[in-house]
Amino acid sequence: MTTHVCDDRLDAEARMTALHAEHAPELLRFLVRLNRGERQTAEDMLQETMLRAWRHLDSLPAAYDDARRWLFTVARRIAIDAIRRRQTRPVEVGLTDLTWVADRDDSIAAAVAVHGFRNAFRSLTAAHRTVLTEIYLRGHEVDEVADRLGVPVGTVKSRAHYALRSLRTALNQGY
Repeated sequence: MTTHVCDDRLDAEARMTALHAEHAPELLRFLVRLNRGERQTAEDMLQETMLRAWRHLDSLPAAYDDARRWLFTVARRIAIDAIRRRQTRPVEVGLTDLTWVADRDDSIAAAVAVHGFRNAFRSLTAAHRTVLTEIYLRGHEVDEVADRLGVPVGTVKSRAHYALRSLRTALNQGY
């Protein structure tokens, strides 16, 4: 009797192996298209499709075309469910530190912080101040700043990087 159970298990494994070999490549291409090129998501959905096929192997159609239709229907439903889950999930936002609440005495702390920032900003080179002003205060793109200043984009990026680093160092030193 145990050999019969083993034979059934081997038959089920052989059938799943055959189903995967015959249909997985096309299912994966289908799922990649449904997921706009996100291969990892498509692979996860393919795995879920095959898992459902394994769970319903006894009721899965034996004919090639019927099994293929069943698998593609399951894969499509899995993709639709995932899209619906993403649409109904609330947008994640960063948490604000609510332990600090402004009161009247904080105006002095704010004034000191602004004074320190101004001094740290003045300690930067003119080129660094210009790049930070253009990018962060005026909201211009790096390409625009490069055109305005007549320098390569890489120079603007480099100046912005070193300016922020210098500003951070100056602020940490207590300017």
